[in-house]
Amino acid sequence: MTSPTFTMKLAGLAVSALLLSGTASLAEMVKMAATLDGAQQSPPVATDGKGTAQLTFDTETKKLDWTIEYSGLSGAPAAGHFHGPADAGANAGVAVPLEGNLASPIKGSATLTDAQAADLMAGKYYLNLHTAANKGGEIRGQVTKAM
Repeated sequence: MTSPTFTMKLAGLAVSALLLSGTASLAEMVKMAATLDGAQQSPPVATDGKGTAQLTFDTETKKLDWTIEYSGLSGAPAAGHFHGPADAGANAGVAVPLEGNLASPIKGSATLTDAQAADLMAGKYYLNLHTAANKGGEIRGQVTKAM
C-alpha cells in the first residue's frame, strides 16, 4: 500500500515535469531574412549594390545570429547596423551595430533586450550598410520572418 505522502510527492513531480516540458516548448528558432538594395534606403540611393541577410533568432535566449552577403557597393562598408524600431521606408536609430570585419560575408551575433526582441519579431528592424560615398547608408533591407 502506498502512503498518501508518497502519492502527493509523485503527483507534484508529475505536475512539475509537465510544466517544465510546456515551458521548453515555447522556445523557438525563428528564421528571418532581408534583401538589401539602394531603393530601400530613405531617401533612396542609386547603386549597383545589393545583398541578402539570413538570420536566426532564438526566442528563449534572445540571441540573433546573422550572415550577410553583398556585392556591387561603391566601396568597402565603413559601417553596418540593425536599426529600429521602424517600418519599411522610415528611419530609426542604431539598435545593434555590426562589429568586426565587414567583408562579405559578414557573420555575427548579438543578444537582444526584451524590447529589441519584440521589435524584431514585429518586423520593425532593418539592416543597412554604409560606405564612404553613402554615409547615410548605401543598401538597406527590412528584416522579416522567412517563408
